Amino acid sequence: MGQTFTMDDLRRKLQERQHKMTPQRQTVLQIFLDHPGKHLSAEDVHDILRERKVDIGLATVYRSLELLSELGILQKMEFGDGCSRYEVNTIDPTRHHHHHLICTQCGKVEEFDDDLLENLEQDISKKTGFRVVDHQVKFFGVCKECQAKQ
Repeated sequence: MGQTFTMDDLRRKLQERQHKMTPQRQTVLQIFLDHPGKHLSAEDVHDILRERKVDIGLATVYRSLELLSELGILQKMEFGDGCSRYEVNTIDPTRHHHHHLICTQCGKVEEFDDDLLENLEQDISKKTGFRVVDHQVKFFGVCKECQAKQ
């Protein structure tokens, strides 16, 4: 799926941009390292922190997520439900983003890695002269679990 980052890699990314790895930022980042491939909202992160008996306020979580997103350490995603979600930004500039499958009933987000749009990008480029550098695809539907409940 993309490369795996360590806390040291993430600390280096922060320092390159003149930011410190505060204990709060480290704790928030650790949540993402402990939940690879998950798309977590600020509330999800805060809930996990509370389960771990870590006392970091929701406002601090929001600030940390915004900063880490601005710095490119986390990737911020919107799935049309008004709730921003984040994941560690493992995007290799030579690869496309993975695509997302979003359940409209339970809100679960899954990743889908097959890049089916390579030919379409080439076609667009040939026909219009537009050089596509990346794309994001979101499929909205009903996951297997929610279908099984119906």
